[in-house]
Amino acid sequence: MKAAPFACAALAATVAALALSGCNDDKDNAGSNPVAQQKTALTPVSGGTLTWGVTTEPVCFDPHRSSQQNSFWVIRNFIDSLIDKQRDGSYAPWLAKSWTVSDDGKAYTFNLRDDVHFTDGTPFDAQAVKANFDYILANASTTSASASLLVHYDHTEIVSPYVVRLVMKQPDSTTLESLSSVKLGFISPKALASNADLCSGGPGLVGTGPFVFSAYQRGQSATFVRNPDYRWPAGGAHHQGAAYLERVVYRFLPEAAVRTGALSSGQVDLIEGVQPTDASVFDKVDGFQYLSGPSATTSFTLNVNYTAAPADDVRVRRALRDGFDLDAIVKSVYLGTVRRAWSNIGPDNPDYAAALNGSWGNNVAQANRLLDEAGWTTRDSDGFRAKDGKRLSIEVGYPQPYVRDSRDVLIRAIQSALRQNVGLDLKLRITTAGDFANQKATGNWTIYPNTDNPSDVAMELWDMLGDHGFLYDSIHNPDPVIVGQINRARLLPVGDERRKLLGDVQRRAVDEGYIVPLFAPAYHLAAKSTVHGIGFEPELDGPASAYEIWVEKQGA
Repeated sequence: MKAAPFACAALAATVAALALSGCNDDKDNAGSNPVAQQKTALTPVSGGTLTWGVTTEPVCFDPHRSSQQNSFWVIRNFIDSLIDKQRDGSYAPWLAKSWTVSDDGKAYTFNLRDDVHFTDGTPFDAQAVKANFDYILANASTTSASASLLVHYDHTEIVSPYVVRLVMKQPDSTTLESLSSVKLGFISPKALASNADLCSGGPGLVGTGPFVFSAYQRGQSATFVRNPDYRWPAGGAHHQGAAYLERVVYRFLPEAAVRTGALSSGQVDLIEGVQPTDASVFDKVDGFQYLSGPSATTSFTLNVNYTAAPADDVRVRRALRDGFDLDAIVKSVYLGTVRRAWSNIGPDNPDYAAALNGSWGNNVAQANRLLDEAGWTTRDSDGFRAKDGKRLSIEVGYPQPYVRDSRDVLIRAIQSALRQNVGLDLKLRITTAGDFANQKATGNWTIYPNTDNPSDVAMELWDMLGDHGFLYDSIHNPDPVIVGQINRARLLPVGDERRKLLGDVQRRAVDEGYIVPLFAPAYHLAAKSTVHGIGFEPELDGPASAYEIWVEKQGA
């Protein structure tokens, strides 16, 4: 197999129309970086500063260590990857010009560009590729988010200065997806060897990207300045050369009202995390634009540790899944701006199991019968079900840095409904990232609410339900059926057999109550009408970097 360059200029008008309409269904766009552009034909201008108000502050800016979805599109400003994921599921060149895969699927040979260098002057070459992958595996205890993408990787061979071969332990159909991820993007070998705390960001964190990490003020902002030497954008980019913007500043504004006020008053140029109640402030309003991204990766899902009591009983899990009216709650919280979920895979993904639509949920009578059968027949003084003097209680541990988009409000609404409908005590506990890391490392977690960013379904299901993925790596007795199905899917080439198997995994996960999908998230952005080139990265299912963005000059 050989990759070929991908050009998406012909899609610009279609993409622009979809983005400006606020349409959530972007699955037919084939471009790698759908870009929202003004309907009038304007010529991009260089220069200026963009200030972007964001919901959450990255816990870590190191792509190898971060597991926070909202950090990745900030990190993407200074980190490039070998290849670029396209909207249609194909891959385009980036730092690699082309590649081939051996017939047995166990060797990937990449021909690298020979004109790329890190912003500290270090050449990007085969040695830099090897240094990054060696570093990730050597520090797997702290780079688990990226190391998990290399679970079937064995070693790197330097064929020549600009040809590198990745040798696998076994074939893995998710390899190209992994190599397009920002988590496996490249940091300067000098920075890797510096023993600096790269999580803390700043000028010491060096990549090859279109911007340089200039400054970081904890709790306030992160600032990036243009890399003037940048000449190697992803294959689907709409322009070549350096970024248009001279500087981009990400301001951390966790309060929705503050973000809305900051954009309305002109303190910032662009915001993400627009709340449903604030959409009308910007949508179809003169001077502003409102955009919605696709839902092709994952749904916001309650991942249930089915090995921990009381959720080790399938009847309890199914009662939790069906004991409330999810449609009504999602509509109440999000006012029709998102879709209710049926799977933990996003509905715009070609491997989404559409047969799940309408197959579960909102069966309160059946949920109560199941809990009666499970022996939770008495009630305590607060009205919750109990057995042997113990309340029927399950904790949702939600790390504070990942709370956004009213997701805690949604869980609290579900909490209230479950209490009233079936007497189940769903406890929401806002934790720290460190607390959850410790729980995950010991397997001592109960329900983890999250979205995940792999758009390859086999990788996503492995990450959330596989025996060595993100969640179940420290669980000693995961379901051998679902583990076996996921591992087999990763061995299969992309095609009908693989898609059917992935559908079986999604159905089993829902039927057994291992997951409770809630809604299909989409990033909602608002900006001044003078901001152009806003886009979404398919591999992230979130905002793209600021590379394509430009701002009209006053009086232009």
